[in-house]
Amino acid sequence: MGARHRDKKRSARRRDRIRYAVVGLGHIAQNAVLPAFANAARNSELVALISHDSTKLRAFGRQYKIPQLYSYPEFEVCLERAEVDAVYIALPNDMHAEYTIRAAKAGVHVLCEKPLAVTALQCRRMIAACRRERVKLMTAYRLHFDPANLEAIEFVQSGLMGEARAFNSLFSFQVKEGNIRVKPEKGGGTLYDIGIYCINAARYLFRAEPTEVFAFTASDREKRFRGIEEMTSAVLRFPGERLATFTCSFGAADESRYEVLGTRGEIRLSNAYEYEMPIEVEMIEEGQHKIHAHKKRDQFAPELLYFSDCILKNREPEPSGEEGLIDVQVIEALYESARRRVPVKLKKMPRVRHPQPSQRFACPPVKTPKLLHVEAPTEG
Repeated sequence: MGARHRDKKRSARRRDRIRYAVVGLGHIAQNAVLPAFANAARNSELVALISHDSTKLRAFGRQYKIPQLYSYPEFEVCLERAEVDAVYIALPNDMHAEYTIRAAKAGVHVLCEKPLAVTALQCRRMIAACRRERVKLMTAYRLHFDPANLEAIEFVQSGLMGEARAFNSLFSFQVKEGNIRVKPEKGGGTLYDIGIYCINAARYLFRAEPTEVFAFTASDREKRFRGIEEMTSAVLRFPGERLATFTCSFGAADESRYEVLGTRGEIRLSNAYEYEMPIEVEMIEEGQHKIHAHKKRDQFAPELLYFSDCILKNREPEPSGEEGLIDVQVIEALYESARRRVPVKLKKMPRVRHPQPSQRFACPPVKTPKLLHVEAPTEG
């Protein structure tokens, strides 16, 4: 097996395009990941699909001209026969760890949807497996490549708004009953699904890791929220006596925004975490307002382009597996705080790089695809 690993890596370096299998054909894969390969053709090629649904496999195999179609039990067979260099894991949260470790053992690089896993222990096992097998692991944080969010990072770091003191965010929408987001056994919950965006944004805007957290959860009596919380509000303490607050909800109107308040100005992003609509950036500097409207873009092709370059040029990716681990550590601490109703101090975090302006990609939007055997997650 070790020799085959080395052969696969040499083969990937000789190629000018990385061969991908997409694992899981749910909403995110159908709506965003599969179409993104058209914009990532410079260095990324979709060669195989893996799903438990044979109807999806046949339909998307025809649509994307992919003959290599496999079920979950055939995972390793697929990686071998299709000569796969990397997988994009778009499975339910509770399956991320298993398939990442299996891919690593087969000598295949892993681009895994967030959250990286549902426990910090699982994240560490994934990171260790990829390191042991000398394959790359990247957590699929698409906003690390988004021009609007990178503009926000640049503005905060420029000093034009003074010292960044406070971060605040709202992220909410109405989730349908029975959706995977409200199934605890699948790794559902507001923090794992949408609160993670707020946590990650606060971290990359402050360029630091939280040291202490406090959270409250709340739920109404609706049947759809029997297994999870309907809403979470949190406070994160950062070094330098800075605070980040956010509320995320599966039972409120659509909202997706954040703001950073500095000593001399502030910045606000509307539709901050969205990928199906434009993002507006408002910068306020000593009373002067500037608004930049960023058009809707394909936010998934940049992940593929960047990760493929990391493989081809033997670079460690940012966001790394450790980046995903940190957010899961924060989420676990927030749930502990909500359960015990006390602040929870965080243990020392891994050192990670934060997104840089050089990671900016601007890919045109994809054509909205027709979905099969999957429902939109929201009520709207």
